[in-house]
Amino acid sequence: MNPPVRRLADWDAARLAGLADTHGTPLYVQDLDRVRENYARMAAAFPEGRVMYAAKANTAKTVLGTLSDAGAGIECASAGEVERALAAGCLPERVQYTAVNPPEADLDYAVSIADDHPELTITAGAEDTIDRLAERGFSGRLCLRVNPGVGAGHHEKVSTGANAKFGVPIERAPDLLDKADERFDVVGIHAHAGSGISGEDLAAHRELVSRMGELARRTDLDLEFVDVGGGFGVPYREGEEPLDLQAVARATREALGEVEATLAVEPGRYLVADAGVLLTRVNTVKPAGEELVVGVDAGMTTLARPAIYGAHHGIRSLAEGERETVEATVTGPICESGDVFGEYDLPAPERGDLLAVGNAGAYGYEMASQYNSRPRPATVVVDGENSGVDRRRETLADVTRLEREVTWS
Repeated sequence: MNPPVRRLADWDAARLAGLADTHGTPLYVQDLDRVRENYARMAAAFPEGRVMYAAKANTAKTVLGTLSDAGAGIECASAGEVERALAAGCLPERVQYTAVNPPEADLDYAVSIADDHPELTITAGAEDTIDRLAERGFSGRLCLRVNPGVGAGHHEKVSTGANAKFGVPIERAPDLLDKADERFDVVGIHAHAGSGISGEDLAAHRELVSRMGELARRTDLDLEFVDVGGGFGVPYREGEEPLDLQAVARATREALGEVEATLAVEPGRYLVADAGVLLTRVNTVKPAGEELVVGVDAGMTTLARPAIYGAHHGIRSLAEGERETVEATVTGPICESGDVFGEYDLPAPERGDLLAVGNAGAYGYEMASQYNSRPRPATVVVDGENSGVDRRRETLADVTRLEREVTWS
């Protein structure tokens, strides 16, 4: 059975506790079996389509390799993500580099990789980028990113479809496609509504897909694919229903209409979010008036989404024994008032308790930082009965590793 969502209660508490004892906390845990299950469900929903994993959600080598082995393509937002995908063994013909105002070094790298692997696809979102690629001698597989004027997502900061930063205005796309076809092998068009799209955003998603279908039918080019992005949401709160993926897939195909090209989608968090948890230990329990503040060893440098987006992540106490349930404000060790996970009903917390933070497999470690000079956590992957360290825990020495004595000139 492959349920559409994995809740925090579905994780084996004893196994998580054992991993925390062995590897310390804070600790990210990623379940590769669940990643495969999520991909299989997505591939089944789009049987005639192309599933491209949006690597920025989680670039762990084992995650990239697992999805590539399962048949996924890899959509990369930076040169670094392309490097990671190739290092993980992903086939170049399944790698797509989607540049957003790419720096010079990124384009240099992408063109050099395309010289060695002409199967690689480069997506350009500005006429300027197209010119810059031509100036570097690139003449290979090009995809045009389009701004369809329709955006959606869980937060304004991740709604991209109508943001001028992303893609060329759709009314300019036919002319740019014709011009690009004179210099490149134009293979596709691309758009993306935003991130964390849920039921209430699906109308915007359908409108975006419809406009992309119309664009595909307007051009005389023999397009290989029409990429309508991803952003498929997951339920971060226990009471939220999972996305009806089959219904979304049907609506997507209907909105696209009749096109010769293959439909491509780019799920990110949908494939990895509920396959990951963050383990953290309570270090401080502090009554403060009517509030109970519970300090843990993970914070906004470990999981940034609550501080940046006001995002909710469920928290489960793995403490044993019967305790009274209390309302607690769970906070981290960072010197910021924004370093708060939120308010939760938990068994009365005690120092040393282990907490599991849910849906941490997407944009968890990827957004971690060394702010306050805090080392980043370790990540462990589990695969059936096996487990292993995917990224070691940073040390205090790692915090200063790149610093050098200044040589004045």
